[in-house]
Amino acid sequence: MLKVHNSLTGKLEEFTPIKKGKVGIYVCGPTVYDWAHLGHARTYTAFDIIIRWLKYRGYSVTYIQNITDVGHLREDTGEDKIGEKSKEEKVNPMALVEKYMREYFADMDRLGVIRPDISPRATGHIIDMIEAVKKLIEKGYAYEVEGNVFYDVSKFKEYGKLSKVNPEEMIAGSRFEVHPNKRNPQDFALWKKAKPTDPFKWPSPWGEGFPGWHIECSVMASKYLGEQIDIHGGGRDLKFPHHENEIAQAEALTGKKPFVKYWLHTEFLTINGEKMAKSLGNYITLREVLQKYEPETLRYFFASTHYRSPIDYNEKSLEQAKKSLESLKNSILLLRKLKTAEKQTAEEKKLELEMKKAREEFEKAMDDDFNTVGALAALFEFSKKLNIYTSNNEAISSELRNRIINMFEELGGILGLKLCEERKAGGEQLEKVIEIIIKVREELRRKGEWKLSDEIRAELRKAGVILNDEKEGTSWKLA
Repeated sequence: MLKVHNSLTGKLEEFTPIKKGKVGIYVCGPTVYDWAHLGHARTYTAFDIIIRWLKYRGYSVTYIQNITDVGHLREDTGEDKIGEKSKEEKVNPMALVEKYMREYFADMDRLGVIRPDISPRATGHIIDMIEAVKKLIEKGYAYEVEGNVFYDVSKFKEYGKLSKVNPEEMIAGSRFEVHPNKRNPQDFALWKKAKPTDPFKWPSPWGEGFPGWHIECSVMASKYLGEQIDIHGGGRDLKFPHHENEIAQAEALTGKKPFVKYWLHTEFLTINGEKMAKSLGNYITLREVLQKYEPETLRYFFASTHYRSPIDYNEKSLEQAKKSLESLKNSILLLRKLKTAEKQTAEEKKLELEMKKAREEFEKAMDDDFNTVGALAALFEFSKKLNIYTSNNEAISSELRNRIINMFEELGGILGLKLCEERKAGGEQLEKVIEIIIKVREELRRKGEWKLSDEIRAELRKAGVILNDEKEGTSWKLA
């Protein structure tokens, strides 16, 4: 039974979708004005794993992740982030959007994040947003002031139910500059009057302008998933005001509650214990990290911490993730090196039971609010048992070998880890190269060139290959 932690209630709840066997999930996508950073990678990898698990459990999943290409204003200046960056780079705003949207998808592809079923762009839904704003005015939840339209927070009595923020304690003008004619300082913009210099503007009943950031997601989520959806996700920083405002807008528009049945939020990512920020000089893009580490290493690093727990990016943790990932892959490599036995032995039957237990423990962990930490622990526990078997035996039945490999492929794949595929592609060539090096080293030893022989052993160890000199010859294994 799958249970998820619902941010709305603060409780672990049994997952029951609105429509049996089908799940609609909406995750707030990027504002495409710059490179994808590590925070993006953490959140979208987490939801990628969640979606993979839902599919493993037999659900038909419709995944929507929007592209914000207008309306996301800076809190300090009130300027559109895309418009501001386009001026800085001296390019057309839409050219900027196209560039960074394509680069975002390229980065996510490299990270192994499955693409959404639909990636709606805000600029493609302006008419829908205008209609939604008109309806909110008609229902008394919004009002117009000099070409701007604001949502009247006082009219939505449940405001704050997601973030648990008291409206009286809200920061005035959150996300937008304070407007002198607002009824309440807590009210937020649904439609923003355009200045002559604004790069984006559309005609509306209130004059030329553009939509507020919050109305964009409410409209696009409802358009593609319906008036009530199963899962809505994003980073914890979006809980307030963005997701809080989405609820207020959507539930006022439709009169149906809840707008979202399960809210899921990822926790913050820090860099060496500090908040990531350009001002601190520790702003790291995903592309920078992937120049140093393999995508799988980064995915393993993310999976080694629960999505609702803070995670700290540092070199030590990444190196540990790299070693741990290699350890799992090495277990498969050693398994492949065993000879094929015709019959299954009693020891194999014990290993088979351990394999079954590993799958059960993996499933139990993932059903507990997508506990990737427990899932990895289940794989590691079995890999230890497997390593003991491969160390003490020379052969294994082909049936059991294939079943073990298939299990690692399937369960590892849920986490986005290709535990077996990489070895399939390069394992045979690697073995041949190492065997050649061993033969050359044996010849050096025969000639008494011990120093060079020891240097080769030391360098191979640094590369993760351990040599064992025995009477029968030299054997090797990966560290």
